[in-house]
Amino acid sequence: MPPMSSRPQPRPASGQARPATARLTRGAPPTSGGKKTAPTSSGTPGALDTLVLGRRIRHLRTARGMTLDDLGRKIGRAASQVSMLENGHREPKLSLLSSVAEALGVPLAELLRTDPPTRRAALEVELERAVRGPLFASLGVPPVKVGKSLPSDALEALVALQAQVQRLLSENAATPEEARRANTELRSQMRDRDNYFPDLEAQARDLLKAVDHTGGPLGQRACADIAAHLGFSLHYVSDLPRSTRTVTDLKNGRVYLPQGNPGVVDARSPLLQALASHVLKHREPRDYADFLRQRVEANYLAAALMVPEDTAVPFLMEAKAERRLSVEDLRDATAVPYETAAHRFTNLATKHLDIPVHFMKVHEGGTLHKAYENDGIAFPHDPLGAVEGQVVCRQWTSRVVFTLADRFSPYYQYTDTDSGTFWCTSRVQISSSQGAFSVSVGVSFANVRWFRGRETKERRASRCPDAACCNQPPADLAARWDSHAWPSARPHSSLLAALPVGVFPGVDTTEVYEFLDRHSPTRS
Repeated sequence: MPPMSSRPQPRPASGQARPATARLTRGAPPTSGGKKTAPTSSGTPGALDTLVLGRRIRHLRTARGMTLDDLGRKIGRAASQVSMLENGHREPKLSLLSSVAEALGVPLAELLRTDPPTRRAALEVELERAVRGPLFASLGVPPVKVGKSLPSDALEALVALQAQVQRLLSENAATPEEARRANTELRSQMRDRDNYFPDLEAQARDLLKAVDHTGGPLGQRACADIAAHLGFSLHYVSDLPRSTRTVTDLKNGRVYLPQGNPGVVDARSPLLQALASHVLKHREPRDYADFLRQRVEANYLAAALMVPEDTAVPFLMEAKAERRLSVEDLRDATAVPYETAAHRFTNLATKHLDIPVHFMKVHEGGTLHKAYENDGIAFPHDPLGAVEGQVVCRQWTSRVVFTLADRFSPYYQYTDTDSGTFWCTSRVQISSSQGAFSVSVGVSFANVRWFRGRETKERRASRCPDAACCNQPPADLAARWDSHAWPSARPHSSLLAALPVGVFPGVDTTEVYEFLDRHSPTRS
């Protein structure tokens, strides 16, 4: 499946990795000592953590009523050197640590434990790390002396404040740039595997076998059978949270779907995607890349259920042998929406037909919504390599199709580009909430001989990214209207404001929980 790209969204907040300081709120236990590797004072895994070591030595020394001078005399070091050791300013040799352990009457392993000895010590370590780290330096905050003279309540407040500043910086860093990078990386991974996931194909095969579906279109009843097999009942409601397509009640084994929602073109897709997330054991996303990967996997498995590999591949191989490959024919044979058929064609074409392909979903405004390619076509992209949101050349099939009066018949076109000549077929579909999109599947000129529509006479030339291709108005129009036009743009709202931050971007968690509470059969 192509990346679930579309709008760049912030990193989920509660699913992402938090700085260690976030754990040290009032009443929380100190850092666990069960970890196998300890960060150093600079955070490097696997090395000795001099800050924790120093606090352990200080704790053991004071517990025995020893002064710095006392310990220094026992190990043959000056009191100032012991102080530096306790403050984590030096990394001692093993021989010195052995001497310290002997002087304190404890095994060496006791000094090398990775957990601070007390909560106060844990807080001191966290604040010391923060003071030495880049955050304090970047903010221009003067250093704080972390010692016994610092009151515990002030220490608590400083650590909590540092954690909150770090959290806010992390959320602000989860910009559309992160989403673009995640999309670019995911598209690269999909290209490496030719957009084919054998493990997901196998899981789809097992689920269909479990409900005795042996062939033909997967109807609503078969989808309900799959849900029942997985332990879920289906409930169609009119008050589904507006920010969701489905809601799954894992506690009571229920899947809630919209009742009479005109925005749902095919009710099977959202249901199967919800079930797929359960089958794949998805958990709260760690970050945006994880969220994106889960969406792609769920969409792939849902499509593999509606267009099974075992029936689609023989159909496509026969069509290739007869040189009549067609996304429309695959759609009609499996009774799925055109976009689902286009997705499945890209999943199976390279693996089973040895045909590299490209896929595009383009908004009527000209921006690229989703994309995949392994045939060498050069999509428009930004400096990060991301293609989502980029403007597609007006000469490409995916843009030309919007200019046609006939939107029922398939449209075929050859396009000459700097990276070669490509043939493409495209259809327009309407979204009730987002307008019209074109869905296009294409191949390089070398592979067009296998497809219906190869005889088309439609041919255009694209010189993008050369601005003279289609990004500049003709000279006569410019001469008449330059400095005399002032359009009011209609940008997407996501360009002007950050999307809500949450485990699942854009979803109102409170609204979802209130919904589940209303419908829960176990509500008292």
